[in-house]
Amino acid sequence: MTRIDATFARLRGQNRKAFVAYIMAGDPDVATSLALIEGMPAAGVDIIELGMPFTDPMADGPTIQAAGQRALGGGHKMDRTFEMVRAFRANNAETPIVLMGYYNPIYARGVARFLAEATAAGVDGLIVVDLPPEEDAELCLPAQAAGLNFIRLATPTTDAKRLPKVLQNTSGFVYYVSVTGITGAAAAQAAEVGPEVARIKASTDLPVIVGFGITTPDAAKTIAGVADGCVVGSAIVKLIGEGKSAAEVLARVAELAAGAHRA
Repeated sequence: MTRIDATFARLRGQNRKAFVAYIMAGDPDVATSLALIEGMPAAGVDIIELGMPFTDPMADGPTIQAAGQRALGGGHKMDRTFEMVRAFRANNAETPIVLMGYYNPIYARGVARFLAEATAAGVDGLIVVDLPPEEDAELCLPAQAAGLNFIRLATPTTDAKRLPKVLQNTSGFVYYVSVTGITGAAAAQAAEVGPEVARIKASTDLPVIVGFGITTPDAAKTIAGVADGCVVGSAIVKLIGEGKSAAEVLARVAELAAGAHRA
């Protein structure tokens, strides 16, 4: 059982929904992003998504694109992402960390090397948005063999014919993208999301977590109420981009987490 599996088992036992928070590694610098992830569990975050900075983030809106550029502009490299995870793990052995991003930096590093370093650092799962199920042999299957969950995205355009392929070899949880388009582009609507989550859950025993378009505690509560939990990214990253302190960002994270946990 991975940390992600154990987290969902614990939440089910407490009849609670999951709150997942995303930030970009190295934004605006390593010290700040490390302070943020170290403070997230106490703020109510159940799973941490840590973005891997990349120059061409095609699924991300302007807010997260800017975060990646800030991190890269500050000299952030994959080595520093792993250093952050190791530092976090020195004081926290329970909270799952999922690396989210694109395949190019992983491919450039070498899959075997990347997976060995990720597992040694204490990473629990991967979301790689530009690797379809047809390419599972490239990274998905090796990652699962290394003990990492490989989390797949389902979207409003994932129809009944495509869904079984998307769910094939997926583990940890399914990430349902609530809106068509890029991150931060539109607000998630529970009336639209609920039936889609139910459709996915009819085909898998995995938890379904909803992301994209969730910006307020009330929205977190509403969307988590029709799923197994929710993800907030752009609304948190926006505060970082505005120069808010780690304490200020974590205070907002706590409000968002409380919203999801009220569902």
